[in-house]
Amino acid sequence: MMRSKLIASKEAIDNFQFITINGKVIFNEKERVVRIARAYSQVIKSAIKPLFDGKSVDELTKEFYNVLPNYVYLETALKQAKTIVEGLLEREEERGEIIHSRIRKFWFGSRGNKSDKGNRNVKFHVLENYVEVRVKDPWNKEWIYGKAYFGKEYLPLLKELEDLSQRKEEGYGAVISFKEKPMIHLQVPLWLYLKHFSSLKPAGYGLIAGFDLNSDRLNVVAINKDGKVITTRTFWYSDVTRPGFPKEKARALRLNALSNALEFLSRIGVDYVVFEDLFLVKKRKFTRSKGGNRKISRFAKKQLLIHGVIKSLRLGFNVVLVNPKGTTNSEEHDRVMREKGFDKHTASAYLIALKGLGMLNDIK
Repeated sequence: MMRSKLIASKEAIDNFQFITINGKVIFNEKERVVRIARAYSQVIKSAIKPLFDGKSVDELTKEFYNVLPNYVYLETALKQAKTIVEGLLEREEERGEIIHSRIRKFWFGSRGNKSDKGNRNVKFHVLENYVEVRVKDPWNKEWIYGKAYFGKEYLPLLKELEDLSQRKEEGYGAVISFKEKPMIHLQVPLWLYLKHFSSLKPAGYGLIAGFDLNSDRLNVVAINKDGKVITTRTFWYSDVTRPGFPKEKARALRLNALSNALEFLSRIGVDYVVFEDLFLVKKRKFTRSKGGNRKISRFAKKQLLIHGVIKSLRLGFNVVLVNPKGTTNSEEHDRVMREKGFDKHTASAYLIALKGLGMLNDIK
């Protein structure tokens, strides 16, 4: 049996420190919690222009303290506003036009910190059938109580996280959202999540599989340690690119294809799965095709990657993330297509697998 590990750039590993689990929450005084969310939203909206103009998060923390008098809430909101601004600037540079933002989501967050026994503003205590939640009211410094309902399978994990946070060994981020009904989203350390939910996979034959993630298909190429192609597969979900296709249904079909691919790879003895390290890619490339641009903008490739990495780790695969440079548009890519008769997506998956093999050989 083997335990899984992630081999990737520092940028990627930083994005896989936590995984979010979600629960419904009922607050005794909902209006007080909604007040926090309104102030939090006001801070984000009001901070966007000053951040565009070059003001720092530290400067704005002092300016907006009268709106939301809690430094951790404020810091979390301003960092979210900064992320929005950076995204807007990047899109404007790519598309050559001014992009305006609309803050539609209604929520608030509080970053985690081990020194604050997990989180300064959101505390939880695991009981038999639910989780007691306490949210800090920033105006009168009192706690607002609620009952959160996660799946029962998450309670042992949350109990261990509660114990770790009380000992100041782990922190956890928390978000309260109000899209339809109040929800709580806890950022659990990934190592702890895998401890409770991963399965030990029987050791395979050392095979390596490269994944090429696309808006309408998933291409997989498995190779051995000598780089020889063992098998190729394409998992299709082409209907999802049709105009008007429901976004949630499209996401479900893509995730289902990914799960089917991983189950197939487990059966044939693959031990390593390789994806492109999208955290090294700073820009999304748009084309002259309106249809192509629509596919790019609607296809959340990074979200699919994150799901694929976590799913792979849960199933006991080792995961390798490689620099995507040269896997799509390069002389080597053209050569592989000619020599092996691969289409462009299969050729990309093959080159991704070879890059993964190279990283593994370098580690040895």
